[in-house]
Amino acid sequence: MKAIVIYKSKYGSTKTYAEWIAEALSCKAVDTKTVKVDDLDGYDTIIYGGGLYAEVIAGVSLITKNLDKLKDKKLIVYSTGITPLDCRDYYDKLVLEKNFKGDSLSYIKVFNFLGKMILSELSLPHRTAIRALKKLMSGKENPTEMEKLLIELCDADGDFTDKNAISDLVAYAKN
Repeated sequence: MKAIVIYKSKYGSTKTYAEWIAEALSCKAVDTKTVKVDDLDGYDTIIYGGGLYAEVIAGVSLITKNLDKLKDKKLIVYSTGITPLDCRDYYDKLVLEKNFKGDSLSYIKVFNFLGKMILSELSLPHRTAIRALKKLMSGKENPTEMEKLLIELCDADGDFTDKNAISDLVAYAKN
């Protein structure tokens, strides 16, 4: 197996997972800024990772817009975010709908990992968006369970990455 891990990371957790996965698979991890789709010709397994922002996997279009060229390879995508794993069913459905159109999921296996959100490290636009989201959701008269979760997540502050979480992805890549 000739594999590569490509990632787009803003705050570091996606890069951390990329490095862990690359180490487990004895391959390299590279930032998406340095990769063009033609650079992937020599690989049979391509793993892409991106953080979640409003249910969108950052940079995943490198894979989805080039699916015709890549679909004969083993394609794996992982996302990182702070939604607790026990609350992911509804959320993951939204992520899949927003990021993968048509039959693309018949070619791509998707994994989701917990990332980190260190409030003091967030960019001003992200801090502002989180405050606005919390204010909007907190003002609802009868918030749904997902809206209550979003309010709670606006105050999340910590690193929730877990090296053990990559085991299923690594096993899938090796098979």
